[in-house]
Amino acid sequence: MVNGRPDTGYLYWQWQPKDNQCSAPMFDASLFLELIKNKHLAFIGDSLARNQLESLICLLSTASKPELVYQDSDDRRFRRWIFYEYNATVSVFWSPFLVKGIQRDESKGINHNTLYLDTPNEKWATELDMIDIVVFSNGHWFIQRAIYYGEENQLLGCNFAQEINCTDFNYFDAFHKAVRTSLKEVTKRFYESGKAVVFVTYTLAHFEGEWNKFATCPKTEPYKEGDAEISQSENEMRKSAIEEVVMAVKDVQEMSGGLRIEVLDVTKLTSLRPDAHPGPYMNPNPFANGNKEGVQNDCVHWCLPGPIDTWNAILLEQMKRWKDD
Repeated sequence: MVNGRPDTGYLYWQWQPKDNQCSAPMFDASLFLELIKNKHLAFIGDSLARNQLESLICLLSTASKPELVYQDSDDRRFRRWIFYEYNATVSVFWSPFLVKGIQRDESKGINHNTLYLDTPNEKWATELDMIDIVVFSNGHWFIQRAIYYGEENQLLGCNFAQEINCTDFNYFDAFHKAVRTSLKEVTKRFYESGKAVVFVTYTLAHFEGEWNKFATCPKTEPYKEGDAEISQSENEMRKSAIEEVVMAVKDVQEMSGGLRIEVLDVTKLTSLRPDAHPGPYMNPNPFANGNKEGVQNDCVHWCLPGPIDTWNAILLEQMKRWKDD
């Protein structure tokens, strides 16, 4: 809307549980703030973590005005707000791999990412003790060209980097290890606490055409049940996160710890919404000069308002259950 999108139908669709035995409740901003009162909630991950964070800030702002107390100079990738009325802190940490990583920089001739799969990203790990609720969200960056290192910086292999002389290493396995490393770090430091970790599952992009040849996401209505297809690779990414969460939960139980670790499964939910991406309206008025060809589309992130608001509604339901347990 702000950037010139002419249709508005995507604003009015609302997710409901499939069994129809209950209705998804409206998001209660005041209740959410009460549940994070005197606490620090942090979103850690890639730009979809930021997308969910921005949705939550908008939702909570209907009940209380937040103050931005920190913002880095690097494209707003690290930000922190405080809702002073509740002494509640909400932050976002840019960490697209969750583990230590060096992003590719083609301007310097580096066309692959470098990941250290057994080392948590210090950006969030150094501040972990100050966080009460962690929301991890990542996955899309693992599909890119990469070199992987394991324990003691031992080379494990490469992905989509045939020009480098090293063993092929599946990005599913890399994602598994990165999630495991992150959850182990949290478990090791939090297992005795009443803190919580939520892992958001892989979300679908809806590019039509070749992504590197100005692929688009032109649909203006959701898919009907049965129309949406979740690919094998997308399902594998979802399954990887769930399997690692299940293992982490068992570890906490064996230690008789109080840390909560849960999944926020949004893969199927997002698969039905090809209409809710910014598309060409990722930038203001993309067709103002009359050019309708060669306009870049964003078919990964979600419009606000939009289905990503539902993720926070589900997160609220999880937090309500924690309070009741």
